[in-house]
Amino acid sequence: MESSKSQNIETILKENRHFDPSPSFREKAIWGDEQAFERLRAQADANPEAFWEGAAEDIHWYRRWSKVLDWNAPYAKWFVGAETNASYNCLDRHLKAGKGGKKALIWEGEDGTQVTWTYQDLYDHVCQLTNALEKDLHLKKGDTAAIYLPLTPQAIVAMLACARIGVTHSVIFAGFASHAIRDRVNDADCKVIFTTDVTYRRGQPLDLKSIVEDAVKETPGVKNVVVLRRLKTTTLGDKQLDWEKLVQPHAKTHEAPPIDTEHPLFMLYTSGTTGKPKGIVHSTGGYLVQVMRTAKWVFDLNEKDIYWCTADIGWVTGHSYIVYGMLSQAATCVIFEGALNFPHGGRIWELIDRHKVTILYTAPTAIRAFMRGGDDVPRKYSLASLRLLGSVGEPINPEAWMWYYREIGKSKCPIVDTWWQTETGGMLIAPVPGVTSLKPGSATKPFPGIRADVVNEEGKSCAPGEGGYLVLTHPWPAMLRGIHNNPERYQESYWSKYPGIYFTGDGANKDADGYFWIKGRVDDVLNVSGHRLGTMEIESALVSHPSVAEAAVVGRPDDLKGQAVVAFVILKDGTDLTATSAIRDSLKKHVVQEIGSIARPDEIFLTKSLPKTRSGKIMRRILKDLAAGKQVSGDTTTLENPGLVEIIE
Repeated sequence: MESSKSQNIETILKENRHFDPSPSFREKAIWGDEQAFERLRAQADANPEAFWEGAAEDIHWYRRWSKVLDWNAPYAKWFVGAETNASYNCLDRHLKAGKGGKKALIWEGEDGTQVTWTYQDLYDHVCQLTNALEKDLHLKKGDTAAIYLPLTPQAIVAMLACARIGVTHSVIFAGFASHAIRDRVNDADCKVIFTTDVTYRRGQPLDLKSIVEDAVKETPGVKNVVVLRRLKTTTLGDKQLDWEKLVQPHAKTHEAPPIDTEHPLFMLYTSGTTGKPKGIVHSTGGYLVQVMRTAKWVFDLNEKDIYWCTADIGWVTGHSYIVYGMLSQAATCVIFEGALNFPHGGRIWELIDRHKVTILYTAPTAIRAFMRGGDDVPRKYSLASLRLLGSVGEPINPEAWMWYYREIGKSKCPIVDTWWQTETGGMLIAPVPGVTSLKPGSATKPFPGIRADVVNEEGKSCAPGEGGYLVLTHPWPAMLRGIHNNPERYQESYWSKYPGIYFTGDGANKDADGYFWIKGRVDDVLNVSGHRLGTMEIESALVSHPSVAEAAVVGRPDDLKGQAVVAFVILKDGTDLTATSAIRDSLKKHVVQEIGSIARPDEIFLTKSLPKTRSGKIMRRILKDLAAGKQVSGDTTTLENPGLVEIIE
């Protein structure tokens, strides 16, 4: 058996740059007093329940709790006995506070169409649909509904209408195939599906209604399909109802009822390693408390901010930091239906200037794609409105961080690099920008009230710089409440490695300052000649080469070394491709220079694209098959471009 030391993940990436909050940012920030914040952090670490109980004062409760936390590992209940309503917290209370005229949603379609809704407008739409759900569709608390809609205001309306009466919603990314919808709808026992006839992507209409029609042939529990008609020529079939005709007769008021804090607000399905989707269940009260507090402090939200999260509504980021975390604070949110680089590479920057966006929250994969297009594109735009940048979805490599900071933030906008998961519900490790010194590539420290650690195979805390497994040692309010219909899988996936401790599935290390450096999924760790190397660090070294826009690293079985390092590399636009052999040699030498010979790639594939999920994460499972010369196998429903496999081959 290997020793515990060899089981650990080695730390090979070195990053020494750091950026302190500027005096001007600190002066205006919610948190600008570092000493006071560190005192609060220490208190929250000593007593997480007291911290989250204080955060709970920010939301409206119909009835207060009798106990903050009931923890019976691996099951938690937060704010036991309390009653609240997520939709009320996102709408009604703002109207009562006189904010009905404030902009809630600024929507732009790919063709440039713009729609702006105030909080009063959003409330009216939600109430009308809620009344229709109750009176026409006969939905009630405890039922479930599927939402298969693109990023339009109506998707948010459907979520808030369901939440208003205790109907648990399951949002399915608008683009999944019919069998993916079928599996998710049947597992959740959804009675209604909300959809539209078409969405638009890169100038082309995509027929969503037909996909739903195929799915419904095998979903016996579905009673109705509510269709948002965007084309006048669309005709409706069996079980289908016209959205506008359904809601039009109904009143624009609705009394939001009290909902138990532990009532399931939503289910969100993740693909999982087995190919069978996992229905992650989230509660109402605890979830709302955490996403609201983290959004407020990590984004340093103020009344005048114009916030844009580029994630789709189908992912947890859209749930937590477009809908519930932001609307509960009466934030103004930009939402965009379309590709960020269509019809030209500067579309994202054009939108920022047009809508005077102050906070941008996007994914490292998008940042690297814009890097690939060169510095000249963003330099055509002012971007002067921006004051804060965010990163979400996967670890961001230092070079992408620096490009984002320099080219987009003009070296004046702090970057909040946030670590969390679908399962965690909200941010867990993230900077608070007025008080946290930033290190490119690090998500910095756990948010107050979150206890995280890096441990070795035996579950003992790792020394500074020593790589290990990222775990959470204390429950948190927004944590998943289980996997729908599968308690055994819940226990096995998250709680079996270290009893009573949540195993995130990620590798990490902490530095001497207590900063966390996320290495990515431990499934992606390579074992090279007895050394356990995180793929993220090798990828970071490759991307720091001046010719590289993006890289993905996987292992290939090797008789001598155990695993060989195989890299798939996208070069920046304009790179001379006449000497590919020289480019490969240069990249291999660069990795050796940056992190040592042990990480030297054995083989490098130069490609124009990488297989990614529709949320932008690289599907390394496919690359592993390609690197090993195998036929690609397994579930590829989340693959953004199924034809890409042939392109890489």
